[in-house]
Amino acid sequence: MSVAENLRGPGAPTATVTIDGARYDLPIRKGTLGPDVLDINSFYQETGCFTYDPGYTSTASCESKITFIDGDKGILLYRGYPIDQLAEQGSFLETAYLLLYGELPTAAQLAEFTDRITRHTMVHEQMTRFYTGFRRDAHPMAVMVGVVGALSAFYHDSIDIKDPSQREMASVRMIAKMPTIAAMAYKYSIGQPFVYPRNELDYSANFLHMCFAVPSEEYKVNPILARAMRRIFILHADHEQNASTSTVRLAGSSGANPFACISAGIACLWGPAHGGANEAALTMLQEIGTVERIPEFIKRAKDKDDSFRLMGFGHRVYKNYDPRAKIMQKTCHEVLEAVGLRNDPILKVALELERIALSDDYFIQKKLYPNIDFYSGITLKALGFPTDMFTVLFAIARTVGWIAQWKEMIADPSQRIGRPRQLYTGATERAYVPMSQREAPQRSS
Repeated sequence: MSVAENLRGPGAPTATVTIDGARYDLPIRKGTLGPDVLDINSFYQETGCFTYDPGYTSTASCESKITFIDGDKGILLYRGYPIDQLAEQGSFLETAYLLLYGELPTAAQLAEFTDRITRHTMVHEQMTRFYTGFRRDAHPMAVMVGVVGALSAFYHDSIDIKDPSQREMASVRMIAKMPTIAAMAYKYSIGQPFVYPRNELDYSANFLHMCFAVPSEEYKVNPILARAMRRIFILHADHEQNASTSTVRLAGSSGANPFACISAGIACLWGPAHGGANEAALTMLQEIGTVERIPEFIKRAKDKDDSFRLMGFGHRVYKNYDPRAKIMQKTCHEVLEAVGLRNDPILKVALELERIALSDDYFIQKKLYPNIDFYSGITLKALGFPTDMFTVLFAIARTVGWIAQWKEMIADPSQRIGRPRQLYTGATERAYVPMSQREAPQRSS
């Protein structure tokens, strides 16, 4: 099989695929940014062949206007706006509005949107009983998967995906209630009473209040910590067609209700190669312990025969410095200063590892730059969260992106139920053998 761009003739360019002497022209679609795309929508029908792409790393599964990543240049745009500008200058709900509706809101639009979110932060009181059904030591992500999935049992007026008003209501409810559900999971895990939302607090400060306030005394949210939480939420709000987002879209393509789709996304995010990466990075830094031990671990990382990996370096998409990591590094310093951990030994290890990664030929050649997980784990620990809550915070932020992607998919007339194909390498057709005639198969040693 050979593929060559064919620019002859009128109209858009095509790619010519030759299979056993037969030639097939495939349209080349161009986006506003990013690489061109071969449209193989009718490829199987015309050629009788599937394409093979494990992990879909070279496949565009949808058309989207939400998020753009240029991994080679280290660029991340939400609806065209650079992530650093949004994280430094905007609020989380302003970013949420942008992702959901395509444009930054006016002051009046943001006020109305903020009021809608604020008025839906409480959860149905009967949902508190769900938590007592879990073991006290249950992982908070397990609780999140169950409770978010159960929202459809309480809010029947927002599960009809064909009704635009119900889709909108489901979107608002999930964005509003996710911090409450997460804070309740945290409080349950440490044996403290649930703390209800406070309407006078903004989204990030309200979440911190629900997590760390107790009924016996007043708790005032540190504005520096609230700003850090806001940035963390913005930086994690969306990231194009990653594993959990693709899971939400795939679940949604079947017509499943939005609460079930987001629950599926949370389950996928739980994987250590996805949402759990910041926890793994912090664990690694703690294992190294001191700057003096760094050369030992660098040597192990370069050893092909050693299974040790430096967590928090490199990225599936970014082959340059993760643009989110720059903001996260600054935020990390601010938080450590605010809570009196400026001389934290783990931060010293992180800074020295970063210096090495940006100057050592081994890291430069392999493009192993620090990513967002490298600093977010330290920051979340300094904020007071245990490691098993790290991915939960990720889920709160990413809910906005999941919903924006889900709504876009529902409105796309070209979308069909997801049905990947396969390269089958199993047994060919064979006849059933009665039990009495079967011989034990030979097992390889």
